[in-house]
Amino acid sequence: MKSILIGRGGKKLPLVGFGLWRIDNDSCADAVYNAIKAGYRLFDGACDYGNEAGAGDGITRAIKDGLVKREDLFIVSKLWNTYHEAHRVEEIVSKQLADWQVDYFDLYLMHFPIALKYVEPATRYPPGWFYEDNRVEPGTASIQETWQAMEKLVDQGSVKSIGVSNFSGSLLMDLLRYARIQPAALQIEHHPYLAQKHLVKFAQENGMVVMAFSSFGGLSYPQAENTESGKFLSLLEHPVVVSIAERVHQSPSQVLLRWATQRGIVVIPRSTNIERMGLNLTSTAFDLEEGEIERISSLDVGLRFNDPMQFLGQFPIYY
Repeated sequence: MKSILIGRGGKKLPLVGFGLWRIDNDSCADAVYNAIKAGYRLFDGACDYGNEAGAGDGITRAIKDGLVKREDLFIVSKLWNTYHEAHRVEEIVSKQLADWQVDYFDLYLMHFPIALKYVEPATRYPPGWFYEDNRVEPGTASIQETWQAMEKLVDQGSVKSIGVSNFSGSLLMDLLRYARIQPAALQIEHHPYLAQKHLVKFAQENGMVVMAFSSFGGLSYPQAENTESGKFLSLLEHPVVVSIAERVHQSPSQVLLRWATQRGIVVIPRSTNIERMGLNLTSTAFDLEEGEIERISSLDVGLRFNDPMQFLGQFPIYY
């Protein structure tokens, strides 16, 4: 399995992982267990996905059955927006570790550069975007406060590396000014319609591994069909992608993943279908020509599907 080094310890991070977004908690244990059997070693989760307990059950079962050891796995989780205050960070990561049934995360990301008002886990977990009654109430923590609290997690050993998700280049530049522990990774929406070329280049040049979510474009966003983005052809059906797939005798999905991984970008596709799991995992077994990578990159139109401000703009924000 092809991998890339990450963090100060230089641990190997697989180029192809298994994303846990939009997998129900009730079916997550089986999904994780089956993914481990298929050969996956990288799992990308988050508090907000609401399935970390299920993921933990799947990993515990796989370890008990002798399929893997904990050190064989690379587990990623994320800090949700409602826990950005410094004194909340250690508290919530302890709960997340307990849900996963592990002693440490290999990588822990700030999910969004957005602080929201704290919601007690006993009241609602995961808390989502709203404080109550569809009210969005911002929190008071700065990114600097939150990052410094995450650095302490590394000092304590509960996480091995820390990073960020959904950050812009300007926010990264600001973070690098005060970070005692440099961000090891940047996770962003990344597909041919949103290549984010300059952001990727900046992150990689500053020692961050770039992790891509939504590698197939808008497939995971039902709302895309009813917006301007719905006018764009599915990337899996785009003539450029299909023609390249025919040349290399691979599926369009494998070509889209290889377009990223061949440039050193980690992908985390999600599928509970055993056959597609295998296709995704073996997408690094061939190479694209440089001209083919450029042709796919030329499809970039800046089309973003995961825009929290577009979502939040539909609701009142109370300061």
